[in-house]
Formats: sequence, structure tokens, C-alpha cells
Amino acid sequence: MLSVIDLSASNARTTEDIFTGSSQSMPLGRVYGGQVLAQSIVAASRTIPEDRVVHSMHGYFLRPGDSAKGITFAVDRIHDGRSFSTRRTQAFQEGVPIFSMIASFQDEDPGLEHQAPMPEDIPGPDDLPDIEAHLHGLHPMSKRLFIDRPVDLRHIPSPIYARVDGERAPRQAVWMRVRRQIPDDPALHRAALAYLSDLTIQESILRAHGVPWATRGLKLASLDHAMWWHRFGRVDEWMLYVQESPSARGGRGLATGRIYAADGTLLASVAQEIMVRVPQE
Repeated sequence: MLSVIDLSASNARTTEDIFTGSSQSMPLGRVYGGQVLAQSIVAASRTIPEDRVVHSMHGYFLRPGDSAKGITFAVDRIHDGRSFSTRRTQAFQEGVPIFSMIASFQDEDPGLEHQAPMPEDIPGPDDLPDIEAHLHGLHPMSKRLFIDRPVDLRHIPSPIYARVDGERAPRQAVWMRVRRQIPDDPALHRAALAYLSDLTIQESILRAHGVPWATRGLKLASLDHAMWWHRFGRVDEWMLYVQESPSARGGRGLATGRIYAADGTLLASVAQEIMVRVPQE
């Protein structure tokens, strides 16, 4: 994950800053959306002074990317003001855009402060089984898809990979963290949080209808993604991702989420709309 997020600068120059990156190998050959989110944030951050940090992004997934091919990131320095900077990042493969994002960066300033509280009566991550406990009966190669990834996930009430247990409700919570300690660079942790934000947010939509990921013929794709960073947090420590879906219709579903540190500090808010097509019985 770290090597993929760390982009290379390019000697090529137009009116934009150019960076290049690679992709993690994916079983179906499609680039993971959270990876492109994180890479786009890193690319934009490379054009911003270190004391100005990302606080929001709005992006659209335009085409599925090919994980076997490199990605070029073009950053347009739209505006630099007294307190805020705005950047547009576009990700290309073979000259065709696959993702487009606008992000805003701000100096750390004092101001009004409040936050929505973290839900109570949520079991802690150490009280929940790890992912391997939910993979009984899977082929060893299929298990590796879950075990070898860089993120540790603990679902509440349970994952929906093979089946949906419990209430059919448009909400869930997930404890998450990267599997080992990473460097202290705050910009890296913010980019990695974007990487994690796309992992499970779609599941509140599927859970509401009892649709597991393993449903034959299920088609799902992220359409857009918005994220707001409120406070700094480390992604190598446990975080609680509280998710819900307010609506689904017309082959689209909207999911929202709030990410908390283990001590209840609200770190970020997320919203994503997806295309979801479930085969009719």
C-alpha cells in the first residue's frame, strides 16, 4: 500500500504538475477506487506547502482502471489564497481519464468546534473475531484476497462477503486499521485514510437488501466519492467507521459514513454514490 501511494515525479511538464504511479494487483484486474483516491490526494499535496493540509475532496470515477497498467496524475493549481488552496487532479491511463477530483487545502486555524458523538454500546475490536473466522469453507486462494490485504477489518454485526446475517438494515459499523505501524508523516496518514474510506462504505446499501458480495451476477461500481477530514488521526490505530444508507433507487445507492478514533474523536466524514445492479430471480 505504501509503495503504491508514493508517486514518482515526472520530468514532463505542461501547464500542470505531472506524477506517475502504479497499482496494486487486483483479482479482477480493476484498479481499487480507494487507491486512486489516495494517490490523487498525494499528487495534489506535492504542490502544496507542508503547513497547508487537505480538508475536503470531491471526486468522480469516470472509467474502470486497469491494475496492470501505470497511472498518470495531472495536477492543476487552480487557486492559492491566504488560507486555502484548491487543486484539480485527474488520473489517466493511456491518455484517457479514469478519475477526476477537486480537493481543498487549508492552514490550521482556530475556530468554532463541535462534533457528532461516537455511537455508544459498540463492541470493541478486540471483542470481535478477525477476518479469518468468517472465511471457513473458502478456497485457499480466495482466503488470500482477504488475509493478504494491508487492512484489518472487524465488522459489526458481521461481514457480508458470503451471506448477510441478522437484521436487514441500511447501517453497519466497521473497525479498521492498517496491519502494521507506518511512518509518522501526517500527510501520509490522511492519504491512507482516503484509501480506507472506500473499502466498506457500499455495504450499508447491500446489507439493507440482504445482498452479499458473493451474489452471482451482482454488478457494483463507485460513481463519486466525497470526503471531509475534520481532525488528524493515525490509520495504524483502530478507527470506527459508522455507515448508513439514506436512499437507493434507479440502480443507484447513496452511502454516508463517519470515521472515529478509538477515543471517540471524529476524524472524517464520507459520502459515496454507487451503481448497484442485482440480478432478478
